[in-house]
Amino acid sequence: MKTAPSLAILLACSFAFIIVQLDVTIVNVALPEIGRELHAGVSQLQWVVDAYTLGFAVFLLSAGAMGDRFGSRSVFLTGFGLFTAASLACAMAPDALALNLARAVQGVGAALLVPSSLSILNAVYAHERKLLAQAIAWWTAAGGVSIAAGPVLGGILMSAFGWRSIFWVNIPICLIGFWLTLRVVPVIRHNGPARHFDIPGQLLAVIALTAFIGAVIEVHALGLMHPAVLGAFAVALVAAVLFVRVEARSAAPMLPLQLFKLTGFSPAVLFGVFVNFAYYGIIFVLSFYLQQVRGFSVLHAGLIFLPLTGTFLFANIASGWLQARVGSRRPMIIGGVLGGFGYALLGLFGISTSAGFWAMLPGLALIPAGMGLAVPAMTTAILGSVEKHQAGTASAVLNTARQVGGAMGVAVYGALVAAPATAAILSGIEIALGVSTALLLGGALLAISTNFNQGEKLCHS
Repeated sequence: MKTAPSLAILLACSFAFIIVQLDVTIVNVALPEIGRELHAGVSQLQWVVDAYTLGFAVFLLSAGAMGDRFGSRSVFLTGFGLFTAASLACAMAPDALALNLARAVQGVGAALLVPSSLSILNAVYAHERKLLAQAIAWWTAAGGVSIAAGPVLGGILMSAFGWRSIFWVNIPICLIGFWLTLRVVPVIRHNGPARHFDIPGQLLAVIALTAFIGAVIEVHALGLMHPAVLGAFAVALVAAVLFVRVEARSAAPMLPLQLFKLTGFSPAVLFGVFVNFAYYGIIFVLSFYLQQVRGFSVLHAGLIFLPLTGTFLFANIASGWLQARVGSRRPMIIGGVLGGFGYALLGLFGISTSAGFWAMLPGLALIPAGMGLAVPAMTTAILGSVEKHQAGTASAVLNTARQVGGAMGVAVYGALVAAPATAAILSGIEIALGVSTALLLGGALLAISTNFNQGEKLCHS
């Protein structure tokens, strides 16, 4: 970066993404112990993950509008405060219901943090697109390393202090981020049209997403034809249709549908859904595989995820360098192919009752390498396709879609491994890895057929 202040601002924004991404995966290695202590079944444990991602997803669009209206800095600080309070509630939760409710509030805090942090970066580097790409790469690297380090850190903390420590660790990180934001992040004024809160759209989005993810999670426990499951799917469908109609007719929609007409916007969003569906789902089921099938300790299971951390970091940095030279499209193509091969290798050689760490290593290295190249490029393509004053909303749309994809991955893949038999778990993971391979390779094909760089040029010429 060019100046010390911009470096400090990037650091403050990165603290936010670190804590948001860390809490996606740090809980995964803790799920078996949480289940034993709080007497929770697989469905309730899926909600420990999905309550967070749902709270994140359903409030992202409103958070983007709040940032555009009240200023990114104010919303950013509010997000840190809410995340801190929710982490305290998680650490002190007496039962699974209280934990899941606190996790949902954590997700709301995360929703306030992510679009506002991207909006701050977009404003700071508004006239330096190459530097913006590099800043987003470093921001993504911070989140990528934390999401990969989550299982490792979770294993270490749990071995020493128990599962509640994985939430206590959030508090000092949030406090540092809050303090740094007060010190270095300027008040940013948005020059675009004033945004208003779309209450009907927000309510319908909450209803549609919660009903849909809840139905998918409960299919295994209740059966597809159970009245509660069918009713939830019906509610989700009706709410989704009404949401689209409300947004199309609203003078100030929460989700401006015209964004999806912009060159490269919809393909980049869909690419993000594929990436998160595959990654979140696989990390969830691998945690069960390592501890329940292989019998590894929580620390051993966490350490097996360690290769994810370093590969994410280097791939994210390489993505920023590559984007500055060839644009967003090629890193997305290369990333999709690498990630797809990583899932395929893990399925072919790394999943059995006797596969060792070295058999898992190629897959565990290629998966984050692919994501690390693709995700910063995808984010830059989204920001490059919209005007400056739409940055908060555009990043909110992308991250909403990604979080819904992640929640779906946990729900669908979790159902595949819900049976207690070892053979059933292995079969379920192999199916999940096959689906993930297809999704990432499909994302690469999508990138091949889309000229993302043209959209960036049209918007900023």
